[in-house]
Amino acid sequence: MSAVQIGVDIGGTFTDIVALDRMGRLALTKVPSTPKDLLDGIGAAVTKVLALTGGQAGDVERFIHGTTIATNAILEQKGAVTAVLTTEGFEDVLELGRMKRSRMYDLEMDPEVPTFLAPRRRRVGIRERLDARGRVLVPLTETDVRTAVPGLRAQGVQAIAVCYLFSFVNPAHERRTREIIAELAPEISVSLSSDVDPTFREYERLCVTAFDAYLGPVVKRYLAGLADTLRGLGVPGVPLIMRSRGGIVSAALAAQQPVTLFLSGPAGGVIGAGFAAERSGVRDFVSLDMGGTSNDVAMVREGKALLASEGSIGPYPVRTPMVDVNTIGAGGGSIAWIDAAGGLRVGPRSAGAEPGPACYGRGGDEATVTDASVVLGYLNPARFAGGAMTLDVSAAERAVAAIGRRLGVDPVAAAAGIHRVINSRMADQIRLVTIKRGYDPRQFSLVVLGGAGPVHGAALAEEMGMAEVLVPEAPGVLAAFGLLAAAIEHHHARTLQARTDVADLSGVNRCLGELDAAGRARMREEGVPAHDVRVAYAADMRYVGQAYELEVPLAVPVTPESVPELVSAFHAVHARVYGYARAQQPVEFVNFRAVHTYPLPRPVVTPAARSNGTLADARLAERRAYFGGFVSTAIYERARLPLGARLAGPAIVEQSDTTTVIPPGVTALVDDAGNLRLRKS
Repeated sequence: MSAVQIGVDIGGTFTDIVALDRMGRLALTKVPSTPKDLLDGIGAAVTKVLALTGGQAGDVERFIHGTTIATNAILEQKGAVTAVLTTEGFEDVLELGRMKRSRMYDLEMDPEVPTFLAPRRRRVGIRERLDARGRVLVPLTETDVRTAVPGLRAQGVQAIAVCYLFSFVNPAHERRTREIIAELAPEISVSLSSDVDPTFREYERLCVTAFDAYLGPVVKRYLAGLADTLRGLGVPGVPLIMRSRGGIVSAALAAQQPVTLFLSGPAGGVIGAGFAAERSGVRDFVSLDMGGTSNDVAMVREGKALLASEGSIGPYPVRTPMVDVNTIGAGGGSIAWIDAAGGLRVGPRSAGAEPGPACYGRGGDEATVTDASVVLGYLNPARFAGGAMTLDVSAAERAVAAIGRRLGVDPVAAAAGIHRVINSRMADQIRLVTIKRGYDPRQFSLVVLGGAGPVHGAALAEEMGMAEVLVPEAPGVLAAFGLLAAAIEHHHARTLQARTDVADLSGVNRCLGELDAAGRARMREEGVPAHDVRVAYAADMRYVGQAYELEVPLAVPVTPESVPELVSAFHAVHARVYGYARAQQPVEFVNFRAVHTYPLPRPVVTPAARSNGTLADARLAERRAYFGGFVSTAIYERARLPLGARLAGPAIVEQSDTTTVIPPGVTALVDDAGNLRLRKS
């Protein structure tokens, strides 16, 4: 083994790791996640996968990581002690928010604004003011900053978010504030809104800047610990980190922009699904990544994942570009429960890795989706996770039977009900990422990944009317493999608002040039060849008077001749998303964006499926599995399936990282790329 690439993705239940050498040989494994110290799990995973390959730590030429550290810090509210400096009179923007309510009729709901980031005592007004064009109305009062910082330091503040009015047009006051903080308290981490999110809308800009500050010390400590862990193992080089938009950056640059790591893990799954689908010639698909704790769904159109300019974590807006992933608490470890009306519910609470589902035999006694799969005969108790774990069938039956007694049904009916409920929740997810965007899900394939995805894929496709399910070769660790297929990427945006018919195009092109310069500076820090960097530009556009924008690609330079084409493209996007367009209504530019990409060499993977042999060679045995009733079902070993083999359902295909369920009336084909393709017979 030489020149090994390693990808590591941490999930709520398992840490997945893959190692790929230049011959296309892929080694993969899972280890239980270690919530108390995630780096312990990474160290164990690297040691285990290198033992599988027979390689040495010094052979690793690239280490790429998808992390949940940012998401967990927010959900658990374990970020840094943070303060906010803002324009005097605007101290309560974080608390006022947009006055939106996710639950219209809940009279006792708490405000859905992230005041935990910086309580009122840590939000300080500074006398300064710019107008909408960035002209100084009130100069920065430096004595206010010099007075505020020692007081905040005395309160134990570790990070400060600076967000002044209209600083996205003129960042001078924010930059001077950072200089003063560095002079008075160099140990305090500082996030400027003009760096984090230089676009308009005060609440959203303040939110994302405060989140960036809140995460800064946590992410920096974690990434420093990651580097130390790898050095301790003897792994050379600097780790690369997956960001929410689906690109990777060096750990040093990731630490400078911690808020961009929110969807680090799910983004890797979408990239991995895209790589697997591309090898089978599938360009339009929905990816469904069902792990132990959560389920992530995204849509890929013409080989490109759909992106969103902002997302949310819980009820809080996070305005940073990200793969448009819809995530819910629906995994193999999701717990079944009975609500106050006596109805069966599943999730979002999960048994996680500790204690895990009842069938793990680690002390869990609540029924989960995995327990239901055991009762229905889908999982092999003796060969779960490639034989690494033996499942306790009796414990699964007891847990599911407890739910059944409350419903007045037998354990099998209860298990089938658990599957039906979780499948319905995931079907709703698919509708959200397709129909919401103006696409018909029946025109897409379903690519399933994660340890639990292939168990549910065929049932989901049936419910959604999707013609095909694609099961990649190693779906259980595909999010980790996706890290190896990602490109180095940097994104920059800026507000420049103007009607398209009167816009100053010289100013627009100057803005685009500055965005290009910023992106190329980042790429120089990455040490990549400048001539191989690709640049894509876009404009956020809307009808005059509209509240929100749609992104439209553009070519540079923007000329008087190209503006009508941009407007027509905007009308087309608006019609697809909202169902109508107003061709006579004036359109305006709001933000401009530039994305710089450096593609790394594409992974070369040799299909594990053999080119010879027979289907009979892959057949292991038979067992009874539930498809409306228990029927005798053929069991196959995925690694022995030859290319071109066809399996008629009912059948179950087992492999080390997942199990694929093929119902009656469905046929599975092993295609030339080694992927399983399920279609109705």
